[in-house]
Amino acid sequence: MIRKTEKINQPYEESNDYSPVLWGIKKKIFSVTRYIVNIIIFIIGAVGFPAVREYLADYPYLMSAYIVLFLILFLSIRIAFEWERAPVLRLGKYVFTKGPGPFMIIPVLDKIISYVDCRIMVTDFSAERVLTRDTVPVFVDAVIFWMVWDASKAKLEVEHYQRAVALSAKTALRDIIGKNALSKLLSDRTGIGSQLQKVLDSKTNPWGITSLSVGIKDIVIPTALEDAMSKEAQAEREKNARIILSQAEVDISENFAKASKKYVNNDKALELRALNLLLDALKKNGSMILVPSDVPSMMNIGTVAGIAKKLKNNK
Repeated sequence: MIRKTEKINQPYEESNDYSPVLWGIKKKIFSVTRYIVNIIIFIIGAVGFPAVREYLADYPYLMSAYIVLFLILFLSIRIAFEWERAPVLRLGKYVFTKGPGPFMIIPVLDKIISYVDCRIMVTDFSAERVLTRDTVPVFVDAVIFWMVWDASKAKLEVEHYQRAVALSAKTALRDIIGKNALSKLLSDRTGIGSQLQKVLDSKTNPWGITSLSVGIKDIVIPTALEDAMSKEAQAEREKNARIILSQAEVDISENFAKASKKYVNNDKALELRALNLLLDALKKNGSMILVPSDVPSMMNIGTVAGIAKKLKNNK
């Protein structure tokens, strides 16, 4: 029980099991599986080569054809995963994009630029110490979800498209922060994200990349300004509370004024109301009632005394 209590009292810390280095190693190991067909062809050719050489010993031309065919199969077959696209250059000129699945290229003449991942990517970026339009220094963290819709443009139009997206997002975020006031940043994160998404799309669409959504994770302001804003919000709430209370007093006074008109020239109604108030007060134990000197003249004293005695007996 003590251990559980200590664990509960510990401050909450978000777990982060993601390791970029470990993930990169796993990704490289998994990418080797794309060459499984080439490995199988190599093993078959290496194992069968002695038998073929012995069988075709008297036919050197057929032996040369066998070796050439083996090398062509080994060097031409490629595999792209379901989420990958492979732009191909032939003699330095772009010809087509292959994938997903197995495909063939011409050895020596064709070259695969890269296997482009067309899944949704996530990039975390931040704008450090940027002044808003009202000259307030802020630190803003954001995240962008984007994807490659044209692998050939992503590899041919920009050298390193992933780094380019991150830098473009950071630059656009700084620009948007400088154009908006602090109140706008704090109250309309969705609108700020939409503005950032439009700016990014205008930059990245020529690269075959589109941004799906942009989210503002955190906005950090100076501690002194945060305290001042907290005091301002508290003063505003107090002001609103006083306004509401004063409005309630006005409404109550108006209702009393309307009620007083009902008792004008109506002594019986006034006596019943006074009797009702007295009865409510007598129901409370240990209560003390101070009655003005002119009130008894408006009520039947005997009736009131009888009711009071009855209430006392009931206790």
